[in-house]
Amino acid sequence: MKKANVVILGGGTGLSVLLRGLKTFPVDITAIVTVADDGGSSGRLRKELNIPPPGDVRNVLIALSEVEPLVEELFQHRFENGNGLTGHSLGNLLLAGMTSITGGDFARGVEVLSRVLNVKGKVLPAANQSIVLHAEMEDGSMVEGESKIPKAGKRIKRVFLEPENVTALADSVKAIQKADLVVIGPGSLYTSILPNLLVPGIAEAVKKAAAEKVYVCNVMTQPGETDHFSAGDHVQVLVDHVGKDLLDKVLVNTQPIPLSYAERYATEGATEVKVDRDLLKKLEVEIIGDELLYFDNYLLRHDAHKVSQRLVSML
Repeated sequence: MKKANVVILGGGTGLSVLLRGLKTFPVDITAIVTVADDGGSSGRLRKELNIPPPGDVRNVLIALSEVEPLVEELFQHRFENGNGLTGHSLGNLLLAGMTSITGGDFARGVEVLSRVLNVKGKVLPAANQSIVLHAEMEDGSMVEGESKIPKAGKRIKRVFLEPENVTALADSVKAIQKADLVVIGPGSLYTSILPNLLVPGIAEAVKKAAAEKVYVCNVMTQPGETDHFSAGDHVQVLVDHVGKDLLDKVLVNTQPIPLSYAERYATEGATEVKVDRDLLKKLEVEIIGDELLYFDNYLLRHDAHKVSQRLVSML
């Protein structure tokens, strides 16, 4: 029996967490990963070698890999000293090296390393070149660079990509066209999710795909990015940037957040993402609510297994 094709678009920690849960289900996974990161090791390699940033891709490869824990640890190992090496993770350097070996073809480099790591599924960059994320703020000021946008401490009016003529990786578009389920998120709305959807060809492919399209909404707001946002506000931003018909459903958490966690998040300026059913109805998306929390020491995360279960049940 043919397995169902699930395509997930995102970046950052949210995507990796969800993929660890989803790979335990009998589905074919394709992860389409943002290439707009410009911070830390990724940012340095991107600037010095003129390659797409490897960090988000590295985390996704590891999340989907079927290797010994020690190999995973090696791939994630960050050098703490050494001239020029400090701060780099070995996985980033391997992706950079493989891109060089394949004649500058980042997507091919990712494919080769996927085989080495015995990756369950496919990992594809949204585009095969570096893209720079820009934000226009409500006050008219401009901010350049994914890592700098949340730090500006202003309300974001819109984000856009440079260069404008960037093209989507053909394999990424093909994967979306063949999908039985397209999942967007979870992850940073402006800096992980939109950089994928704004690559010309990606959002269009999602809209045209016959698949169910689901947005996994974040549980908490992100300071400097989605302050005081409701679930409807998140969806509204997606509509404002790429137009209607992108989503059929939105998956939201209905589990109460324990006071101790809410208070701790409040000290960082983050609050619970409330579900405003009126706005979501107006935006014509079906609301799927469930208890989706996982308590990770001091952090609130999506319970990867529960979210994956909900997603697979939509197939």
